[in-house]
This record gives sequence, C-alpha cells and structure tokens, in this order.
Amino acid sequence: MELIDKIPDEPAKPGEFILPELMAIQIAHQVRNDDIVFAGTGLPMVGIMTANFINAPNALLIYESGICDGKTMHVPMSVCDQRAANMSSTLGGLVDTFGYYLQNGYVTLGFLGGAAIDKYGGVNVTSIGDYYSPAHRFTGSGGNSDIGTMAHRTAFIILQEKRRFIERNDYTTTPGWWCWDFKTNEWKPKKEVWKGTAYANSGPVAVVTNMGNYAFDEKGEIYLKSFHPGVTIEQIKENCGFNLNVSRVEGETKKPTYKELFVLREFVDPELIFLPQKVEYPAHIQKIING
Repeated sequence: MELIDKIPDEPAKPGEFILPELMAIQIAHQVRNDDIVFAGTGLPMVGIMTANFINAPNALLIYESGICDGKTMHVPMSVCDQRAANMSSTLGGLVDTFGYYLQNGYVTLGFLGGAAIDKYGGVNVTSIGDYYSPAHRFTGSGGNSDIGTMAHRTAFIILQEKRRFIERNDYTTTPGWWCWDFKTNEWKPKKEVWKGTAYANSGPVAVVTNMGNYAFDEKGEIYLKSFHPGVTIEQIKENCGFNLNVSRVEGETKKPTYKELFVLREFVDPELIFLPQKVEYPAHIQKIING
C-alpha cells in the first residue's frame, strides 16, 4: 500500500491505458467521500473500489445481496461473491438492502447499467418494441428501477450506439428527469409529477459511455460534458439518436493518472475479472514499482 504514494499522480499518455480503464476511473470520479454507494456488478464495482483507494476512502459500499461496508482487497466476481463481505459491517439480505438502506433514503449514489437511455435519463432494461410483442426482451429491472428512483443521485454506464441513445424509450424501466403523468396522460418533468414525495429531486446526474461523459441540465436534459481521447464530437453525435446538446463540452476527458492506473491494475482487478487485459507501464513507472 505504501507504494501507491510513490507512484506519480500525473496523466498517463495515449497508448498507456485502455478504454475500460478510462471508464472505470471516470466512475471513480463520481464518488464523494461521504457517499453511501449502491453498485452493480462489473465496471461500477471496479470504479467504486478504485475510488475507495484514491478519492473517496470513506465512501461506504452496499451490494444488493445484503453486504454492507465490505473492505474488499480485490474486486468480487459479482455482488454475491463472498469476497465482498471481507470486514463488512453487516451481512443481511435483499430485504435489508432495499427495505432498510434504500427505501429509508440512506443511499446517496447508485451506479447502474442499461440497455438504452433517453435524452432525459430514463433507462430501459425491459424490452424493445411493443411490450406485449417485443422485438427483444431483456432481463428486466432487477434493482435498476428501485435504485435509480430512490438513490439521491444515480450514474449510469452504457455502451454508446445510436440505437441506445434515443429520444424516448419504448419502455421506461427507470424514470429519468421526465416521466409519465398518469393523471393527465402526458410526459412531464419528474419534479412536477412527483412533487411532495421523497424522490422528486432524485435522479440521474451522470452517464459514462465508451465515447464520453454526460451530465444533465436544469431542464433534465442530457448534455455532453467531455469526449474521450481519440473520439470526436462529430463521432459522438453520429452515435446519438437525438439532437445532442454539445454546447457545454468542457473538452477532452482527463486521462487517468499513473497512480489511478496502478491502484486499478494491482489492487482492484489484478485477476482481470472485468478488465480485459494487462497493459505495460512505461519504463519510469515500472522502475518505481520494481523498487
């Protein structure tokens, strides 16, 4: 662990990191030090654990299997992997996780995936086409709708394709900042429809894709915040199914630092459970690691 402090906190160069590493680090940057995080299997777990080492050491991690506040040294294979239970504060079950932590409003950040997302952050993990005769049926909500509705902030990680970034979902599993008002039978801002409930101000705040990072404006509409190295804004617009707001782009996504990559590779996922391959360090970093 002492070696982490010896690794320079300077940006890596192109070719010294791969896209999944960049995305995992972007997830880590969404975590605040006082967050209680509900993370799903895969890159969300990798990113949250990286945050625990780097920028949010006091963030508390909850898995839907009932594990609370585990201090895992290596990323578990799933939310049910008992490695996630190492040094945990409590071991409960689904009822504890959803009924106690989530529904009581303790979870401040949920990190989820999705098959498709609309311009207001609504996510579909249920079906494509007519619900009763779908072109494709997905696995369904699981905890997506619950977490996306009740966590104070939600971030999504989604593969960006034109068919996945759409104006309006065929089926909304997890509402974004606009939702269907069953009283008036029309789409309205969620803050208006759910006014007076505990969840009116809860919703998506960030989306991490293989092409860029996104945030949401005052109207609840998604906008491009940064584009990943090697990707152009035009390429991103070509892979978006609606007129994407690019007026707030801050520039290229910050490259991961050598320290972040070292933590990710050596402490979080050294077994390559979710990262696809090992990447060699540049000579000056490898020299520090070798001592």
